[in-house]
Amino acid sequence: MKRFTPFENWQSDCLRTGAFADLNALFSIADYSNWPTLKDLNNHEITNVNGHTIEFIDNDEFEADGRYYETFIYETGKVPTRFENWHDLFGAYIWQLFPKTKALLNQLHIEEMAKQPCSQRSKKRNALTLFDECAVILAVTDDSWVEPFRSHQWQEVFIARREQWQKSIRAYTFGHANYEMLTQPFIGLTGKALFLKVPSDIFCKDLRAQYDYLDERLYEMICKQDVLADNTALSPLPLLGVPGWHDDNSNPEFYANTDYFRPKRRKNNNDKSERA
Repeated sequence: MKRFTPFENWQSDCLRTGAFADLNALFSIADYSNWPTLKDLNNHEITNVNGHTIEFIDNDEFEADGRYYETFIYETGKVPTRFENWHDLFGAYIWQLFPKTKALLNQLHIEEMAKQPCSQRSKKRNALTLFDECAVILAVTDDSWVEPFRSHQWQEVFIARREQWQKSIRAYTFGHANYEMLTQPFIGLTGKALFLKVPSDIFCKDLRAQYDYLDERLYEMICKQDVLADNTALSPLPLLGVPGWHDDNSNPEFYANTDYFRPKRRKNNNDKSERA
């Protein structure tokens, strides 16, 4: 697969698709004629992290400091942000959407680093990083969605039950790398789904209220239920299959591509894995 290369210049047209609908509704990102500035990003106060109010700063300040990335954020409340950089821009927006969860991930990295040298990454740190970069929260009012996704029944979840999307299931991007790559969507683009049970009326609430609720629930799941002890709670999700996120998926034939919408790999006597 060709290595993903982000746009070098600001491109607002790529932000007008359904995959960015929430960012447009809450931050009007497609209305910018050029890259949002640090002042723009700091226009929204964010919950304290280790006693600090989060502030997005020029990456040069971090580079001159010498501390490890997670340590720097934990000890200063400052998030290094590279200018004119899609990855860091979307990372800043995720901080604004999920401040409590992002602060928790930062704290858990610090705790894991204290247990072992930074050069050695635990299963939990790997899971935290994968979630931070690639997670999509699949909020479901009905548990009947979970097994079909886990068993890769793509025809059922994306075609047969398509009318139920936004009613009993909704996708929320958490991984900022997902947003970056969705600026130039390609067949093969896959995120990691985490299922979150929600009340039946959640999707009727104000969008900001929906994110506030999800942030609280994610915090509880990660902190109290330890769902990111490893990667097992995360399930592959072909991002371009999410209804409304990609124009081509309005045609059911789009889901016939089994190189992208892959069936679940079955175990046999010689293979104990269940890799997708």
